[in-house]
Amino acid sequence: MKISRGVEILELKFNGAFIHPTLLWDHEMAVLIDTGFPGQMEDLRVAMDKVGVSFNKLKVVILTHQDIDHIGSLPEILQECGRNINVYAHELDKPYIQGELPLLKDGHIVNPPKGKVDDTLHDGQELPYCGGIRVIHTPGHTPGHISLYLRQSKTLVAGDSMYSVNGTLEGIHAPTTLDINVARQSLKKYLDLDIECVVCYHGGLSKVNIKEQIQKF
Repeated sequence: MKISRGVEILELKFNGAFIHPTLLWDHEMAVLIDTGFPGQMEDLRVAMDKVGVSFNKLKVVILTHQDIDHIGSLPEILQECGRNINVYAHELDKPYIQGELPLLKDGHIVNPPKGKVDDTLHDGQELPYCGGIRVIHTPGHTPGHISLYLRQSKTLVAGDSMYSVNGTLEGIHAPTTLDINVARQSLKKYLDLDIECVVCYHGGLSKVNIKEQIQKF
């Protein structure tokens, strides 16, 4: 689903449900926000091809957090693209993504996906890619959960800080959130942003009365 020029919500199917990585691109490069479950690299390739972005244009992967449905295909991407990819994540989730610590919610998995994080992110950091990306540290779902504000399109990529149903924000998904109180405090960071639309990894796009919806939570 197209948000604006160079911003597309990808839709990947897994066990009858959908997840929504976000793809950004310009004439120089492409940026992928989250990588789906293990084994979904080909799904990502097909989804990118559909919007006319070649997989070999991918230069940056940003991980919103450590959960397996977000980091799952990172090893496959790194194996294929190697040194051409720069991987970003928050420093608090980095050791889990790299396999130095067991995943907080998926620690029972015998051989979890893992990959090297090249650069760590912090709250308020600005990345220069595709018109500018602001990093917002939004812990609660995991300690190192981040959201991303895309300046050109005024889009909030919310990761799992919120979920949506049929275009309506439904707030925090309590069963998968490690610290509800911290997660609620994180949502307050969104209120100072000029947001025209929100991408939830679970639920997809919401673009009506965003500030009013967030204030309810």
